[in-house]
Amino acid sequence: MNWTTVFFVILPYMAVAVCVGMTAYRAVYRPSTLSSLTSQLLEHKKLYWGSTAFHWGVMLTLAGHVLAIVAPRALQLWDGSPIRLYLLEATGMALGLWALAGLLILLWRRASEARIRAVTSPMDVAIMLLLLVSLATGVSVALLYPYGSLWFTGVATPYLWSLATLRPRPELLTDMAVLVKIHVFNFFLLLAAFPFSRLVHVITLPLSYLYRPWQLVIWNRRPVPPDGSGNPAAPGRSRR
Repeated sequence: MNWTTVFFVILPYMAVAVCVGMTAYRAVYRPSTLSSLTSQLLEHKKLYWGSTAFHWGVMLTLAGHVLAIVAPRALQLWDGSPIRLYLLEATGMALGLWALAGLLILLWRRASEARIRAVTSPMDVAIMLLLLVSLATGVSVALLYPYGSLWFTGVATPYLWSLATLRPRPELLTDMAVLVKIHVFNFFLLLAAFPFSRLVHVITLPLSYLYRPWQLVIWNRRPVPPDGSGNPAAPGRSRR
């Protein structure tokens, strides 16, 4: 057994097992902990700018990664035109930098605000550092090893599918740059840390709001009409 097997075969399977098992445990036995424990009331300006950039940048970047994994042929056809390839590369770089800027703002917020530091746990620090490594290495790879949408479908996609089909092929990563290996290794560390952090709140995405019936909202407060008559108006009603 060598380090390639440890880092890119054993670690991925362990990370997935821990992520799925501990997330299910929290969802079933500790559902009240599935929250981001917002600190918006303690400070909101830096949170707004940092959180918006980080969340949108990360979600769109992840969407691009998922597309390369589930539809590599479509991505290869898109990259067939140099203009489309350059456009995709520029978009990916912009999204990565946007997410990285947002994360740096959030880190600055936690370091500069005393009230935020008071509610920051060691896991918060650890997960933000892992995210920083992930975004920094991802942006660095995009800068130093361009046209990632081309080689990703030829290296990373087969590697990840080999893990999913229980026929791991870690040798696909053997000749890749060190930054690429760190990026992949750090991803699996993030996956293992996910259920122990506030990131687990993403599984509580309120998708039921898309199909649940409208709610009837009734105000108990009876406002005084503008004519000054003193006769209270009927309770207001609205549907959401």
